[in-house]
Amino acid sequence: MDSEHVLWRPAPAVRRYAAWYTGYAQHGLPPGRHRGLPSPYLTLIVTIGRPLRIVAHPDPSAPPAQYATIVGGLHVVPALIEQDGTEAGIQVALSPLGARALLGLPAGELAGADLDGTDVLGPLAAELHERVALAEGWAARFRIVDELLTRRAAPDRAPAPEVAFAWQRLCATGGALSAAELAGETGWSGRYLARRFGVEIGLTPKVAGRVARFDRARRLLQSAAGGHRLAELAVACGYYDQAHLTREFTALAGLPPARWWAEEFRNVQSPQALAGADSAA
Repeated sequence: MDSEHVLWRPAPAVRRYAAWYTGYAQHGLPPGRHRGLPSPYLTLIVTIGRPLRIVAHPDPSAPPAQYATIVGGLHVVPALIEQDGTEAGIQVALSPLGARALLGLPAGELAGADLDGTDVLGPLAAELHERVALAEGWAARFRIVDELLTRRAAPDRAPAPEVAFAWQRLCATGGALSAAELAGETGWSGRYLARRFGVEIGLTPKVAGRVARFDRARRLLQSAAGGHRLAELAVACGYYDQAHLTREFTALAGLPPARWWAEEFRNVQSPQALAGADSAA
């Protein structure tokens, strides 16, 4: 199996809207399915070579489809992505606070949706796809993404400062703040904050907190190569206990953490720390 995974920091003009770019190329994998998990980021993917095929969307009414470029909103259930052993592309982690500036619409209009890139970006999507495919090397590809997103950016389009503050606080605390605490810090009522959050982010503050907490747990689990004991991970991420972590992980990922780790990293020996761990649920 041949695999590449490259992280890149966006150019300054894009950095306020996009946290990072990820270049990926995998060849010789066994055919299978990958879960696109909920996270605090919208997704823009520009494929190289074969299109991305989604066989199950967060919106169950959406039919299977394939995409040269795709824009996905925040969601609370996984997408199922089918691959035949070879896949390559660039994934951009977009902040929902940058959706108006880069995509021309609030993130709430994309909640739970996967859209063809041309439906959101117009001709820019095809230009991205064509130029990235022709470029040689990750640095050249990332510079093309920087160039085109910088051209696209409209800094005067931004959500209300209160929404931005509340979202940043949620992410910084890993979802530890309650909706009432967030509302109190913004000076808005809980109902008004939830309504504005729904428009600009696509989730309520409570659900956004769940996603932020889950994302932190998933990243810690992944970065430690599965070596975290789930009871310790639960405490570190603000869950009541291991059973709470397992229930939330299962709700958002579609399967419990030990099974997710084993399926996503099936070519790596699963550590004993997770063996049988899901039985605590």
